[in-house]
Amino acid sequence: MKLSKRTWASFLLIGLAGQFAWTIENMYFNVYLYNTISENPGYIALMVASSAIVATLTTFVMGALSDRAARRKPFICIGYILWGLSTMSFGLISVDNAARLFPAANSVAVAAATLIIMDCIMTFFGSTANDAAFNAYVTDTTTTGNRGRVESVLAVLPLLAMLIIFGLFDPLTQKGEWQKFFNIFGVIVTLTGIISIFLLKHEETDRTGDANERYLLSLIHGFKPSVIRSNPSIYLALLALGIFAIAQQVFFPYLIIYMQRYLKIDDYAIVLGVVLIFASIVSVIGGGFIDKIGKIRFLLPSAVIMFAGLVAMFFVRTMVTAIIAGCIMMSGSMLVSATLSAIVRDHTPADKVGHFQGIRMIFYVLLPMVIGPFIGAAVIMNSDSTYVELGVVKSVPTPSIFLAAAAVLLLVAVPVLVLGKREKEKGKVI
Repeated sequence: MKLSKRTWASFLLIGLAGQFAWTIENMYFNVYLYNTISENPGYIALMVASSAIVATLTTFVMGALSDRAARRKPFICIGYILWGLSTMSFGLISVDNAARLFPAANSVAVAAATLIIMDCIMTFFGSTANDAAFNAYVTDTTTTGNRGRVESVLAVLPLLAMLIIFGLFDPLTQKGEWQKFFNIFGVIVTLTGIISIFLLKHEETDRTGDANERYLLSLIHGFKPSVIRSNPSIYLALLALGIFAIAQQVFFPYLIIYMQRYLKIDDYAIVLGVVLIFASIVSVIGGGFIDKIGKIRFLLPSAVIMFAGLVAMFFVRTMVTAIIAGCIMMSGSMLVSATLSAIVRDHTPADKVGHFQGIRMIFYVLLPMVIGPFIGAAVIMNSDSTYVELGVVKSVPTPSIFLAAAAVLLLVAVPVLVLGKREKEKGKVI
């Protein structure tokens, strides 16, 4: 089925606006907290952990609710409007404002607590609109014949959002113009919600069997052994997606520090820019082949490319070699991500699309964010390389993190081969 221009416009507009908001949260809220409120890393750790928990729980609850309502549009439109408004509010949170409102309290603690609470509120709106409803909408409106191309385009949007923010708007944060920075992207997200009211068609989902199931029971549907036994393919696909995401999280949180402190590359933004642009082009071009060749057939060669890039990163010592190895690694990574995401959508039960977005969050976000960085940290702590920051001696990420990530990535072959065997026995080609 060929997707209409209107459908593609909804994917691109809603998807990109959502990635703007997630980039602001994931990469700038911690900087804002550190630079303007408190240098205590405990606040940042608490904010990140709280946000991850809220995102997962919200996607479960609101995804199942959108299934029950048989609607995605209201969750997307209203969610984006509130998501944008909550983003704009962050510029109002400061130590001075906290001191004026609560003169008897510790103004720093109050400001930090307010920021963390608002981050959770923003995450609730964002996960409702994007993680739960928008992702379910994409599954509802695509088919097995076009999901590879759609996922390859959606995979580019986070990188595009980072390039736009870093290239055009990061100077605002450098000058301390945080209110203007948050307002710009808050307005973009809110306007996207308003435009979506007119852009999105009235969509309904297949609610067979769901209307008679109690809402609270529907939340645990995906954890029932009987459901797992009757839908093994989606859990195999989710397991593969989770292993891939863990491999990424082994090195990704330490990537910039690695380039700065180990490789001594001050212009790391150039490296990231070239790599992200190249990988985005490869992802878009490769998307057409995912559906033509077949997702399972396309997946393992893509994983081999990513594996080769990770191994190459171990030997990198200069900017040029970092760009070359980075292009290989990220191109493979984006192709693997797009292919696995498309496979997960193919096997998602039509009447539980929203619910399974919550299951996906566990495998793709929560577990990788808990497991991956700790593997990377263990590798780093076993090295003797250190640097001093703010008077504190810290370990320097070493090339071994890429070998550790490559070792984890090898495990993805197990669920993929089992899934491929199952599909072959059923006479299906995906």
